[in-house]
Amino acid sequence: MLSEKQIRETREAIEKSDNPLYFFDDDIDGLCAFILLYQKYQKGKGAVIKSTPTLDVEYLRKVEEYNPDLIIVLDKPMISQEFIDKVQAPILWIDHHTPAEREGIKHYINPRLKDPDIYLPTSSIIYELIGGNMWIAFIGTIGDYALPSFTEEFRKKYPDLIGKEKDIGRIAYETPIKKLIRIYNFVLKGKTSEVKKCVYIMTRIEDPYELLDGETARAKYVIKRAQKVGKEYDTLLAEAEKQKGKDDFLIFTYPSKKLSLTALLCNELSYKHPEKIIIVGREKEGEIRMGLRAKKKRIDEALKKALVGIRGYGGGHEFACGGNVAKEDFPKFIEQLRKAIQEQP
Repeated sequence: MLSEKQIRETREAIEKSDNPLYFFDDDIDGLCAFILLYQKYQKGKGAVIKSTPTLDVEYLRKVEEYNPDLIIVLDKPMISQEFIDKVQAPILWIDHHTPAEREGIKHYINPRLKDPDIYLPTSSIIYELIGGNMWIAFIGTIGDYALPSFTEEFRKKYPDLIGKEKDIGRIAYETPIKKLIRIYNFVLKGKTSEVKKCVYIMTRIEDPYELLDGETARAKYVIKRAQKVGKEYDTLLAEAEKQKGKDDFLIFTYPSKKLSLTALLCNELSYKHPEKIIIVGREKEGEIRMGLRAKKKRIDEALKKALVGIRGYGGGHEFACGGNVAKEDFPKFIEQLRKAIQEQP
């Protein structure tokens, strides 16, 4: 998918850097992309971007703290122009969302620049660029709901992890690899200090069975923390299941005192109920911060119409989006979303 020039220039930029700073999204795809790069080059620092789709000026303090000679941005759909203008180090941006136009980006890798309809998660892009541990690229890609091009190669190497399954959903939720996907998703949730410790440990893990078997001290630590988050996740999932009605929608909101698990809940609910439009929202600071999923309707197009006259914003892929809406406007937003979905052929 990438040109030889892109591969060469990207590798050279990283290899020449002495102190790169990695900014990555707080999902399994962003985490696995970072781990692949860190394991390959063994240098630099990583910083998770939590609760926002944009790398904004609030993260300039990280740049000032680490004084990097290269900034690598992974799996983030947006970087503010103000952030770009204020940093001195060149930026290498590797992403797979709808391409964005920004001035001052040294290197921008996005397969959608050539093929607007392609869905190639960032961990797969990194694996194509530099190689590394196939299993990490695999769970990052499957966890972002795409089937890697190297699936059959993975199946031959780890036949016990996915069996003969070829469906993305069944691989993610019904095979032994589900345990790994849950671990990598759940360790990104919670206090920043705990997240940083787990991420550090996971850059040292080279074999999937270390986590699956949980026999080492570091694996036990990561598993214990993932299980704690998993317990809260499973409780919320059960509560969300109860909201399934007879219409085309499954709408579930939960309070801010709970961990932010919206995207993960959306994905599993969408797998379990492919006939439904899924909306999961977390109430925080007077807003409903939500994820939206659909299998049979263009949720991105419906979202645009639903936001008209609403205090909020949103966007994303054709069948998977995110957004923020003022809590007072949420009922009207849902009403307009229902209408927009009904108007689709």
